[in-house]
Amino acid sequence: MPTKEKLPYGSWPSPITARLVSTSGSGHAALPREVQVDPTGVYWIEARPEEGGRYVIQHLNPLGSTNTVTPEGFSVRTRVHEYGGGSFLLWQGTIFFSNESDQRLYRQDPSDLPKPITPLADQGEHLRYANGCITPDGKSLIYVCEQHATDGKVHNFLVELSPDGSDAPITLHAEHDFYANPRISPDGKKLIWLTWDHPQMPWDGTDLWLAELNSDQLGKVAHIAGGQKESIFQPDWGLNGEIYFVSDKTGWWNIYRTKDTEIEALTETELEFGVPMWSLADRSYALVQDDYIVGFYKDNGSPGIAIIDLNTGTMQQLQGDFNYMVPSIDAGPDQRVWFLAGSPHTFPGLTYLDLETGALERVLEVRDFDFPREYVSIPEQITFNSPSGGLSYAYYYLPTHPNLTGMDSELAPLIVMGHGGPTGAARPYLNLEVQFWTSRGFAVVDVDYSGSVGYGRSYRERLRGQFGIADVADCVEAARHLAETGRADPDRLLITGGSAGGYIVLCALTGYDVFSAGASYYGIADLLVLAQDSHKFESMYEISLIGPYPEYADTYHQRSPVNYADKLNCPVILFQGLEDRVVPPYQSEIFIDALKKNGIQHKYITFEGEGHGFRRSENIQIALEEELAFYRDVLVI
Repeated sequence: MPTKEKLPYGSWPSPITARLVSTSGSGHAALPREVQVDPTGVYWIEARPEEGGRYVIQHLNPLGSTNTVTPEGFSVRTRVHEYGGGSFLLWQGTIFFSNESDQRLYRQDPSDLPKPITPLADQGEHLRYANGCITPDGKSLIYVCEQHATDGKVHNFLVELSPDGSDAPITLHAEHDFYANPRISPDGKKLIWLTWDHPQMPWDGTDLWLAELNSDQLGKVAHIAGGQKESIFQPDWGLNGEIYFVSDKTGWWNIYRTKDTEIEALTETELEFGVPMWSLADRSYALVQDDYIVGFYKDNGSPGIAIIDLNTGTMQQLQGDFNYMVPSIDAGPDQRVWFLAGSPHTFPGLTYLDLETGALERVLEVRDFDFPREYVSIPEQITFNSPSGGLSYAYYYLPTHPNLTGMDSELAPLIVMGHGGPTGAARPYLNLEVQFWTSRGFAVVDVDYSGSVGYGRSYRERLRGQFGIADVADCVEAARHLAETGRADPDRLLITGGSAGGYIVLCALTGYDVFSAGASYYGIADLLVLAQDSHKFESMYEISLIGPYPEYADTYHQRSPVNYADKLNCPVILFQGLEDRVVPPYQSEIFIDALKKNGIQHKYITFEGEGHGFRRSENIQIALEEELAFYRDVLVI
């Protein structure tokens, strides 16, 4: 084996350029999503960072060829809850979709151009639609609707729509703060749906409801399952009228169904079959002709696929060469189930499982990267003692290069990554944002801090009342653990993150003397401002994370990094989208003002037209190049 050339860590040349990363997209916004199947083929949504960050529907037909369904000038994205999801609905080859620019619903018949089926909003008011379903006869649509009124208030409700736009929308139900997953029974006579109310988030507690579906109205509404301390996820119908859903009433998201008015568990295990409902499109299981359920699960953060035989009650667990599944799955008219799976070597691509033959086959690369795989760093799941008690989890990536290694006796600089949410999780598939760093000689640790999902409800609730404490402490402890075990240079520790991860960055830099520099992407600086100025979906999220405001005003002040900017003794770079409605630019600006006042080294980069998460390739490229240059300048590499 040839001897590798020695160059300082962090200085290595790499074929994984910022431009290459930018064409694959950034973070969650880059992932393909919303797989739907019917006899005309398989459909899903892809991001197009190089086309201004728009989203398009792709189609794989039964003959095996693919095409882009969405014409230029359209982007398939709803902004219900700001995070969206449920952007399109497939019915016999016809597509109903939300268009990003005007948030109207459009109908696109095969080989035809899209036509709007909802009216233009009144001046100063607009409507958003998501997560729809259609009656078996195709005569009626039911959607989650979000009204942004002229007085600034936001209202959510269920509406019935005409598939051709000939009739005005009719409100079916409007008694709750939030709605999700309306689903019509196979006979077209009943409707189920989810609701929750402030201050709940959907992973705290939701309710599942059932009603007769009459013409233009609902019959008597019955409560099926759920409550303030039970999170119901993904309700759906079986062919014979059973209701299936995921519940975490045992502390783990497991799969249940109603049978003869009783609720029975299909899985009773310490596995997680659910995900936090940031996206209204998320689906973690598919029902195959009332014979099987194919579901995704996480076992202490590690993914797998379960096949549940509904006739025998047995469960078979599969382990493929993937380590991440996009929570999007659908069953076709045959025995195949389609989904999007990624691995340490591959970006999530279109995959199917054939229940008849047992074949598990990847059929299409959504992103196929042209660089030698010898540059890829393979994640290692590590555990460490959490300051909150018990273990915490992370994915550690070694610096990796086929021809280079570090200097003698040199340890690699480490970048700590904190995911957003904070109710979220690390994603260890082939993420070029991570490989951009490791192929240049940086080690990376992507932390599933206390509050992350995939480890049961008790782990998720470690962050209850401890936002800005437990999550930050875990990220700091991950860095210390790797430094103490000789896998990172203790004098060259860096930290980066976006949204809640950006908040972790600012808290860590102002509360600990551990890091040499940090990068905050649209991070929260002032919790008091967030408590008084946030979009509806998250406007009371902080009650569970911190406590009710103003009763806990002192706590909000204590956990706001803007109030401790004078304690920051290392450089920081901040990135902000100027159209961000989730964490508005003011959050970054007030922190910058405090840094200027205290003479702290910093850099602030903004992007016109970007919201919460960067979607345009040119902006993703600039941000990565600026972050790299900033670190090299600080560390003198």
